[in-house]
Amino acid sequence: MNAVVRIVESSREVPEPVAESRLAVVMPAKDEAAAVAAVVASVRRCLPGAVVIVVDDASGDDTAAVAEAAGAVVLRLPVSLGAWGAAQTGMRYALRLGCDTVITMDADGQHRAEEIPKLLQARRATGADVIIGAYPERGSRLRRLAWRLFRLLSGFSFADLTSGFRLYDHAALCLLASPRATLLEYQDLGVLLLLRAQGLVIAETPVTMRPRLDGKSRVFASWWRVGLYMVQTVLLLLSFSHRRRRPKAE
Repeated sequence: MNAVVRIVESSREVPEPVAESRLAVVMPAKDEAAAVAAVVASVRRCLPGAVVIVVDDASGDDTAAVAEAAGAVVLRLPVSLGAWGAAQTGMRYALRLGCDTVITMDADGQHRAEEIPKLLQARRATGADVIIGAYPERGSRLRRLAWRLFRLLSGFSFADLTSGFRLYDHAALCLLASPRATLLEYQDLGVLLLLRAQGLVIAETPVTMRPRLDGKSRVFASWWRVGLYMVQTVLLLLSFSHRRRRPKAE
């Protein structure tokens, strides 16, 4: 299978492929004590030079201690900020360390560290600012219906709009670590909308994923959570759609 599926339109030219520099892997984690050690170990094995940052989103279990024992740098949040708030915290810390490339991945074992080279390869091939690791086969019938709605409202044609397995370059990191990405829950679609609005180039590449090692998804933990996620995402999509249609002032 071709490594790069597609690139969305951008307001600037695609740059020449870039070389990897200091890399950080950021993992938001909440109550993932049963899985996080194995995930950290797999990343350290596959990317021995990378900084592994686990952001403990006010877990009620031993996630922080387990991740730290496995060799990760652990940031402990005193209150839960949600998946996006935790990811943004990790990105800001990575920038402070001097990293200019970040891979975000789940701490529950779904995302495979062995697939990270595919993201790096896609970045070299396209020069894109953001690479999405796409695995649409994971989508249930209801999730696929949601993706169809999201594509209609956003104008994106990506196969896996909600994958959290992504690569961000320095330009994307600076944008996502800024206050403008802090006001709302920008998880998934909101991040892509914000990046596109600033003219950054986004691509996706196929990867494989596995079932969660333990527990269940935070977003799909209940129908109430699913409903809240859908409402937040649709409102974000409508907001950005309005901005795209609004004529520029003379």
